[in-house]
Amino acid sequence: MNSRLDLVIAGGGFAGLGLAIALKAELGADFEVAVVDPVLGRAPPHDARASAIAAGARRFFERLGVWDSVRAESQPILDMVVTDSRVDDPIRPTFLTFGGDVEPGEPFGHMVENRLLLDALATRAAALGVRLVGSGASVARYAVEGGGVTAFLSTGETLAARLIAAADGGRSRLREQAGIAMYGWDYGQSGIVTTVAHERDHEGRAEEHFLPAGPFAILPLTGRRSSLVWTERTAEAERIVALDDAGFHAELERRFGLRLGEISVIGARAAFPLAMRIARSFVADRLVLVGDAAHIVHPIAGQGLNLGIRDAAALAECIIDAATLGLDIGAPDVLARYQRWRRFDTVSMGLVTDGLNRLFSNDLDPLRLVRDVGLGLVERLPMAKRFFIKEAAGLSGSVPRLMQ
Repeated sequence: MNSRLDLVIAGGGFAGLGLAIALKAELGADFEVAVVDPVLGRAPPHDARASAIAAGARRFFERLGVWDSVRAESQPILDMVVTDSRVDDPIRPTFLTFGGDVEPGEPFGHMVENRLLLDALATRAAALGVRLVGSGASVARYAVEGGGVTAFLSTGETLAARLIAAADGGRSRLREQAGIAMYGWDYGQSGIVTTVAHERDHEGRAEEHFLPAGPFAILPLTGRRSSLVWTERTAEAERIVALDDAGFHAELERRFGLRLGEISVIGARAAFPLAMRIARSFVADRLVLVGDAAHIVHPIAGQGLNLGIRDAAALAECIIDAATLGLDIGAPDVLARYQRWRRFDTVSMGLVTDGLNRLFSNDLDPLRLVRDVGLGLVERLPMAKRFFIKEAAGLSGSVPRLMQ
């Protein structure tokens, strides 16, 4: 195929599919979008991972018409507690709690299994007429030609468009081709993810235990299940993941505690290295970066996915405004508006998550005292807690229209 499109999106994840749906829903059949991802059109692999969808991102998915498809299988986060302790401490005192809604009847977040939301997004995209190019195809490279861009697929086919969006992950091939450097550092930590079943109901409560090696997050899923994001030093994480089932369970139980009764691991376990990386530029000639292709942050605040959704909503708004006025959606001023909007927000969030990780991932007594006093002060200041809830919900600052 050698088709003329308005936009080609490399990557069919949350941000890529969300961007495509938003543009088709707002601009109609005359706006042509293609999403290229090798897994589209294939039977989805078993993936037990789940994601925390902040209130702003959930509003975005509601506007796209996909949230109703997953609402019944999503778990509202109704409450959150934060502790600071050592692994073997017999008691983990609660220093900070977050409860209530961002708006009446609207929780500040939901937990959703990735496969359910991705299936809903792909179904909605197809229904709106987004061209889904999958079955092993990927964007191998691109070339700017005159007033447009050509995407060369791994299958030998080509797609011509006015703009290409790289939503192809942290190892973005298109970002590398554009010569856009990534700046940041490795943490020497890895995040262990798995799913557990437990004897008692979690009642919609999320828990964040700050342990010396890093945060141990227990995130509620539907039923008596929880998703874990467990941070350890990389060598220790590799050792724990390689243990037999009994050994892994013993290490898990030391950190999980007994509040929810007996626990059992019901999902695959894996460890992922953690880093902070931010692209030197979010745009190039006829190219724009979205999601992990533009930034990777520490999962300590659960904001990585939600930053990507905010990218998609902001870019959609920039493109919609330009297209409505009959302007070139790939023009430098359109892309510059997106970069000004998103890069400051991303750098700010990256520095916040980096600072939190450095403050809490250690066992120095003076720092423990400082952070515990700080958490206690926030606990006693309702206005401060409200501010942090709005931040975590993705509803502070310049919020894209599609997230309002």
